[in-house]
Amino acid sequence: MRAVRIYEYGSPEQLRFEEGVPEPQVTADTVLIEAAAASVNPIDWKMRSGARQKDFPLTLPAILGKDVSGIVRTVGSNVHNFKVGDRVVAFSNATYAQLVGVESSLVTHVPDGVNLIDAAAIPLISLTGDQLVRVATKVRQGQTILVSGALGSVGRAAVHTAKKLGARIVAGVRSKQLSEAAALETWSVVAIDDDEAIAGLGAVDAVADTVGGDTAMKLLRKVRDGGSFGYASVLPEAAKGQYTGVEIKRVFARADPSKVREFADDIRDGKFSLPIARRMPLREAAEAHRLGEKGGIGKIILEAGNI
Repeated sequence: MRAVRIYEYGSPEQLRFEEGVPEPQVTADTVLIEAAAASVNPIDWKMRSGARQKDFPLTLPAILGKDVSGIVRTVGSNVHNFKVGDRVVAFSNATYAQLVGVESSLVTHVPDGVNLIDAAAIPLISLTGDQLVRVATKVRQGQTILVSGALGSVGRAAVHTAKKLGARIVAGVRSKQLSEAAALETWSVVAIDDDEAIAGLGAVDAVADTVGGDTAMKLLRKVRDGGSFGYASVLPEAAKGQYTGVEIKRVFARADPSKVREFADDIRDGKFSLPIARRMPLREAAEAHRLGEKGGIGKIILEAGNI
């Protein structure tokens, strides 16, 4: 089969588009997906560079990727809830490939009315955003939560979940995005790159942070005593143990196909929007990484059927 692999950690040039890569083996509990698309996430280039070896070690050569959408080609003997020809999406591993083998417990159907290629964008960002809010911050109805990077893919998912929980949402965005952020229809908006704007912000019950770094530190100081701070990026070491009155929790997305389906249904029903910035063929994965690492481009899809 055709796939993109890396043989050593490093720059985007390490991503090699290859023919003749061994196909995944189908076991009794797996489905083999003929990929329509994968999506590019920040974790992909962090794994490629070696920056996340401790959290996500790779056995080289390795295929990257966490999201896949496509058509079921083969089902294992123990799999009864999927059949050949089903449109599916999954949060998995090794998805920069023509064929992806996935445990059936990680797979869900793509509802009619949702574009199969664009569905590849859903799993990782929906699970991360949802778990940032539900698991890390535990925000409740009527409480105030600040979501940083609210116009990013994970931020949008976090805002969506917070709305479902009945929280009052402060959308944290860059100054130049204030007008655009109005479309999120949150309780308020704050420029998180403006120290005066942050200083004028009252205490919040929780922060769901997707930005990290110094910005995260500034927002952490706005959480009330007894509040919570969830993050999916990197928090400076100075924060750890310094804010004893705030529960600080990092999120690594965990598989939950029912939640992925819920977000897909909401996209179908017009309740959630996930903008796709660019669609590129799988063979251009290296260029997709270069673009993604520059920032500001939004969600990138790698089309496996256009390779």
